[in-house]
Amino acid sequence: MLTWLGVLLAAVCVLSLGVNAWVLREHCLTTEIPSTISHPLKLWTLFYGLLLLLTWGDIFEKLGICTMFKFIRFLHDLLPIRMDPQVAVTNLRFGSVPVRLFQPTAPSSGPRRGIIFYHGGGTTFGSLDLFHNLCSFLARETDSVLLSVGYRKLPDHHSPIIMKDCLNASIHFLKALGTYGVDPARVVLCGESVGGGTVAMVTQSLVGRSDLPRIRAQVLIYPIAQAVNLQLPSFQQNQNVPFLTRKFMARLVCNYMTIHHSWHHALVTGSFIPPEAWSKYKKWLSSDNIPKRFKTKSHQPSFPAPFNEAAYLEMKHLLDVENSPILAEDEVIAQLPEAFVVSCGNDILRDDALLYRKRLEDQGVPVTWHHVEDGFHGSVILFDKKHLSFPCSQEIMNAVVCYIKGI
Repeated sequence: MLTWLGVLLAAVCVLSLGVNAWVLREHCLTTEIPSTISHPLKLWTLFYGLLLLLTWGDIFEKLGICTMFKFIRFLHDLLPIRMDPQVAVTNLRFGSVPVRLFQPTAPSSGPRRGIIFYHGGGTTFGSLDLFHNLCSFLARETDSVLLSVGYRKLPDHHSPIIMKDCLNASIHFLKALGTYGVDPARVVLCGESVGGGTVAMVTQSLVGRSDLPRIRAQVLIYPIAQAVNLQLPSFQQNQNVPFLTRKFMARLVCNYMTIHHSWHHALVTGSFIPPEAWSKYKKWLSSDNIPKRFKTKSHQPSFPAPFNEAAYLEMKHLLDVENSPILAEDEVIAQLPEAFVVSCGNDILRDDALLYRKRLEDQGVPVTWHHVEDGFHGSVILFDKKHLSFPCSQEIMNAVVCYIKGI
């Protein structure tokens, strides 16, 4: 018996060493840490840890133990939640959607501002627990009632479930603002990454709804605004920068949109886009719309690749507004509320933020733009992690708080 245990232990040790060595090799060969990052070794180490966990998750999935997605969510939900005595927290359900309500405990002379928050996580990760501290901080610092939406995600749910869950939860909340002591004239939608893109989609869906209070403002923190042009300058410049690489983003897009991974190349090169569609959308999606200071001399736009009809039939839903909100018609964009847009210099989604900002401004929508030169994708979730935090993390949170307090 002891012999078999020894063999098993030795096998586990060899496997662990092999996995670590393989991940370290791949990490060293591919990961790029830009010179503008304030703590490059810290970011490199954190990303190595994430890649290691993702690799173990893939191994567990192949062994039939659990999916990689659920493994990572299980781990990140082990992170401690800080209970703030200045904020009362209530877990609720709006239909099938779990939500979490954050209400400042201090007395108020009147109805408070309302924030509806959609978390990030690439349609895969993220949860009410992971973003609990961030939401509690936002509610306290802005003296607002905040609703965090725990939308459903991969691997069990696919597009357009995130948008539908967030829209339904938001409508439910907007119809009951008086119950929660919220001023109907001061409701803000706020989101990060895929949550930022969801802010755009939900805000557009609520345009013209006379039965609901009008959204006062939208806050989009490095949002994903489209999944059409993955050859924008930021996708090329930051394709191997933590925490969101172009390869991993393409994987997540394929998973969420139920596109077979064999179409990865067609997705990245844009060969699924019909010429007539690109003729319409290039005025919004072309790299020509990116300011010169964000381009490099080596950037040679060659997009889209020659049209592939089979790829189009597989991926044509990427051209739907509910998946790429930047493609909404002008008359819808023109009716949107003012926006606060955050972009990060070392983020593949930097240009999504820049393009959506321009899209809004071109239709007369007021936009406050906050660019974080040393920022990277996902940095905001680290704002309260002490030694694991970065200056850009706190900068983004402070900027968001400052903007919302001005509403």
